[in-house]
Amino acid sequence: MAVQVMVLPSPRCLFDDPVQIRVVGLLPQQEVTFRASLMDESAELFQAHALYRAGSSGELDLSCSPALGGSYSGVEPMGLLWSLKSKSPYKRLAKRNVLTPFCVDLEVYEGHGDMSRLLGKCTNERWFLGEGVKRISVREGRLKATLFLPPGPGPFPGLIDLYGSGGGLVEYRASLLASRGFVTLAVAYMAFEDLPAMPEILELGYFEEAVNFLRKQQQGDGFTVRPHPYDLGRIKTSDESGLVDFSDILDDHRDPATWDCRIPMERSLAKFLFLSGLDDTNWKSDLYCQDAVQRLRQYGREVEFFSYSGAGHLLEPPYLPLCQASIHKVLGVFVHWGGQWREHAKAQEDAWQRIQAFFWQHLMDSDIPKSKL
Repeated sequence: MAVQVMVLPSPRCLFDDPVQIRVVGLLPQQEVTFRASLMDESAELFQAHALYRAGSSGELDLSCSPALGGSYSGVEPMGLLWSLKSKSPYKRLAKRNVLTPFCVDLEVYEGHGDMSRLLGKCTNERWFLGEGVKRISVREGRLKATLFLPPGPGPFPGLIDLYGSGGGLVEYRASLLASRGFVTLAVAYMAFEDLPAMPEILELGYFEEAVNFLRKQQQGDGFTVRPHPYDLGRIKTSDESGLVDFSDILDDHRDPATWDCRIPMERSLAKFLFLSGLDDTNWKSDLYCQDAVQRLRQYGREVEFFSYSGAGHLLEPPYLPLCQASIHKVLGVFVHWGGQWREHAKAQEDAWQRIQAFFWQHLMDSDIPKSKL
């Protein structure tokens, strides 16, 4: 019987879908090496490998067969995905064009040695846009965004998706959320087209335009928030790696002199969900989350907060691998993001489920107006 590598229930799936990876046709107790390879859109190669031993029937099932070493060990059904590492240092796996998939080649080699004899392989197509989801470029007023619409008549809950200080128009999380039933607007607010790379003020009226685009309601009073005082002299650079640590550049957030820089979240009647990684080496995210949660609760607002041991700064949709360090697109320096591989992967799986459950609960089981789009 020829060796077969299978991805179940289908070799074509959404990127956030867990799959069952199986191998049949091996010899009983045969030692093999499983390798995953992915080429991103800039031709950067990401790979992971794990050592396995087939069962008495000559089969492997990664959902119950333990890895004996390699990029990870133990039973990790999706380990070949979340442990992918680039050949070049400090590269981050991120999807630029959501209309095409990431293709993961899964190969099984004989033995635990040099991977010279290929026994079998298959390809797992992992998409960021579900069947029937529409992608619409938005340039309305000042707004620069991309709208993703789920298939069907709705109604659907509406979300606005924002990424961090790297800027640009990032679509892959929004497209996945739309594939799960949310009308999602990915919004650029810095370092994109004519938007400044480093805004001097954060004008919340811009984001209100995005809200109104989704909800079609009257615009209220706007306001701006000036940047939190900081001192670049407090940047720390590792002598060994050259990586930059920004975690101490902000003035003490407990100093009342900085309070006019806070976004006045307590003015909102919305429900809040905060997620943070306890191994975030770029930002004191857990500390700032705790401060925001305390302030919201003082005002009687409903808020949930979860922190993850071993998780770093970049909490992404599940199965995107941990990026411990990469170049900051706006600042042009290599930044340490933190995180431990297995813990970060588990955090991403849990956070992704919590995010979706939170929005389904509060947007569909409430009287909040739904998007009319």
